[in-house]
Amino acid sequence: MTHMMQHRPFTNRLRSLAAGTALLALAACAVGPNYHRPDAPTAPAYKEDRGWKPATPGEIAADQPWWSIYNDPLLDSLERQVEVSNQTLKADEAAYRSAVDQVGIDRGTLFPSISANAGVTRSGSASGVNQAITTSSGTTVTTGPGNNSHRTTYSAGAQASWSIDVWGRIRRLVESDVAKAQASAADVAAARLSAQITLAEDYFQLRAADEQMRLYQTEIDDFKNALTITQNQVKAGITTLADVYAAETQLESTQASQVGVQLTRAKFEHAIAVLIGKPPAELGIDQGDFTTTVPVVPAGIPSALLERRPDIAAAERSVASANALVGVAEAAWFPSVTLNGSYGFSSGVLPGLLRAKNALWSFGPSLAENVFNGGATLALNHQARDNYDEAVASYRQTVLSAFQSVEDDLVTLRVLEQQGQLQDLAVKDARLSEQLTLNQYKSGIVVYSSVITVQTTRLLDEITLLSIQSQRLVSSVDLISQLGGGWDAAQLNQADRGVPSH
Repeated sequence: MTHMMQHRPFTNRLRSLAAGTALLALAACAVGPNYHRPDAPTAPAYKEDRGWKPATPGEIAADQPWWSIYNDPLLDSLERQVEVSNQTLKADEAAYRSAVDQVGIDRGTLFPSISANAGVTRSGSASGVNQAITTSSGTTVTTGPGNNSHRTTYSAGAQASWSIDVWGRIRRLVESDVAKAQASAADVAAARLSAQITLAEDYFQLRAADEQMRLYQTEIDDFKNALTITQNQVKAGITTLADVYAAETQLESTQASQVGVQLTRAKFEHAIAVLIGKPPAELGIDQGDFTTTVPVVPAGIPSALLERRPDIAAAERSVASANALVGVAEAAWFPSVTLNGSYGFSSGVLPGLLRAKNALWSFGPSLAENVFNGGATLALNHQARDNYDEAVASYRQTVLSAFQSVEDDLVTLRVLEQQGQLQDLAVKDARLSEQLTLNQYKSGIVVYSSVITVQTTRLLDEITLLSIQSQRLVSSVDLISQLGGGWDAAQLNQADRGVPSH
């Protein structure tokens, strides 16, 4: 008997160790499907990129921002202000930080929660009635009957509770939170790129407005010269006042068009101010030159687009989050295990409260399981899988839309380049026709209406050429956006993204 008594503690330790090992083994697994990136439809090459060599191909240097290929110092200065001043971007960054904090909130539930307390209770009872006193540590002390007896109880202690993540519910929840935070980080990158792209497009359209005002001013000068010619022709008796009125009408309508361009330019300037976080009254952009150089970045291969666009990365991370939530829902089928314990002291006098004789403790596990909830658990599992299917479909649609946008920009740039070359020839011919017709009018060979016709044609051709050049610049910028603006999904795993690892 003595021999067996000596070995019983060792046997109990072995049993405890075996039970603990089994518990850890269970905790190492997590119910629910492990994540695998869903397939997305891709093509080996872009349809509209085949056989086309842009007149001005452009490569974004690895150590430079994407807008550096336009070589515009003012544009560079404005773009850099987007990062620090744009309020929409700041809101998205705050949402990202909130998503990261949620990871910490849910991860904290993997560990035991410990609380401490201390208290003093004054109680009494009527004559002949037993008195029951419950201390703050959960222990009930009963006193015997007495005449208006009073009792003071001092207590101090600590409680601990640990919900053991046996089935991986919390770990799947943290996995979902991490994916959500990464999706939020991608949303920040997408918002930043969107603001930068919008600013560049507004900037180039503002410069196009500057150029259009210069075109109108050139025409106004020419029309003033034509008006002088008609006035001289009237004085010489060669023509009538009708030609003078026609020349004045042409001049005044062109002046009105020039004033109208000021409205367009002002709106673009206001939009740029808001994008860099300033009231429109605080930003003034002087008139500048309009560039006709349109750099076109290489599109690469379609499969690379999946890693280069932040909106695709955000959609893919949403799929990963939804996949983890399937595991969270499946964990509801299994019982939850909680360990509860407390240790404290209770005494009727404060001195000596923490002596061993006043110690009170409790420890024990608890098991909870839903026996019947009207099919709610089954519905939650179905809902989680439905949400996953929705996220997969949204991801695939995002990929398809991205391919469409790239193809649209490629064909737009290719067609506009060809159209611009033809329109440039048309402008040269219109200018030559205008000069010849004006000389004929001076010689009395043609009427003034012929001059008006060729001058109007030349102006319209120049405005059309400017519109094509402006569209090419905007499409060039948009293509950069559709290709990700130099962003890469690997940035989501960088330390400065602030997303804790799994």
